[in-house]
Amino acid sequence: MSSTAGGDATQTDVHNVGDLLGLSKGMVVQELGWDNDTDDDLRIAIEDTIDADMVDGDYGNVVDTVILWWREEDGDLVDGLVEALTDLVGGGSIWLLTPKVGRPNSVAAADIAEAAPIAGLSQTTSAAVSKDWSASRLIAPKTVA
Repeated sequence: MSSTAGGDATQTDVHNVGDLLGLSKGMVVQELGWDNDTDDDLRIAIEDTIDADMVDGDYGNVVDTVILWWREEDGDLVDGLVEALTDLVGGGSIWLLTPKVGRPNSVAAADIAEAAPIAGLSQTTSAAVSKDWSASRLIAPKTVA
């Protein structure tokens, strides 16, 4: 990660984020929770990886992955996660992006660990994806037939 005073992530930091998130060309990625504090370089890297624009909440069709920007002030995390499941294809994942610890509106790891199973999800991976944002991969547990 970059340690520059201005806080700009280096190209290699953001360039490989699509791979880190398991994204590939042709995937449909839905973005929820966008606001003026989201990381534009990260958004561009995701769109470059999938070779398309991310879709919004009005898309109305199934998506492979959901990018959910979430801040402490956004309300009930369980409700946000349940809403993020609406268009998600079976076997898809939600990447919950939250401000890093120490940043304004950061979300405690314990809050994510508590909210995920209530929403029917399991946390599998966490990663720092930019200077100010962390990502947690959430998936629906596999059901036994």
